[in-house]
Amino acid sequence: KGGKGGKGKGGKGGKGGGAKSVVVKPHRHAGVYIASGKEDVLVTRNLAVGDSVYGEKRITVEEGEGDAKTKIEYRVWNPFRSKLAAAILGGVDSIWMGPGSKVLYLGAASGTSVSHVSDLVGETGCVYAVEFSHRSGRDLINVAKKRTNIIPIIEDARHPQKYRMLVGMVDCIFADVAQPDQARIVALNAALFLKNEGHSVISIKANCIDSTAPAEHVFAKEVQKLQAEQFKPLEQLTLEPYERDHAVVVSCYRSDKSKKQKTS
Repeated sequence: KGGKGGKGKGGKGGKGGGAKSVVVKPHRHAGVYIASGKEDVLVTRNLAVGDSVYGEKRITVEEGEGDAKTKIEYRVWNPFRSKLAAAILGGVDSIWMGPGSKVLYLGAASGTSVSHVSDLVGETGCVYAVEFSHRSGRDLINVAKKRTNIIPIIEDARHPQKYRMLVGMVDCIFADVAQPDQARIVALNAALFLKNEGHSVISIKANCIDSTAPAEHVFAKEVQKLQAEQFKPLEQLTLEPYERDHAVVVSCYRSDKSKKQKTS
């Protein structure tokens, strides 16, 4: 019931009187915006206008004057439903994706977060969305039907060679696979698809990796695993208050190699 109520209200608020007082400003991450009305919310510019992916609220803003007036639609990005949104609101320094970026998204699930990444990279960008579950994959494919920049891949991210013909080189890998060997999965994909000095943004769920150890230990151990795979960790932050015992680790891939070559 709650979901439906929220949807209805969202629709009314977006179309009715609520929308007029909403001001949308760019966030410091390119492609992400803040809509401030009654409260500030994170939004992305809707690539598939008129379409909600998971019942999220849409906000329409009129820009320009007179005949040049255009309507731009934004979708509210809920940090409780998306680790990436939680990281942005948690103050992550850089998400390493923006308009025009090529992103490999591991653990795409039903495509709720992926749809926002699709908005964020825009028509010139591309999101390769990998999801192993066929049930979630069906939803993901439906999202991709309306968004040409999403390439849905229903495969196990542990075997990137199975989809190597579909994926080009990417600027950033985002991973939310919630598997104990997540670091290895990311490294296998990075070896095939991540450009040198590209970046990875990895969401780590502590109890998926080791439910007996304290979360901090688990995160530290994962960072070590990444370092062993030629990732240089740049920052780590927890996703409180949106998720418990989750952290996001941002790393740069094979950055020192190129420096060594320059010096030689």
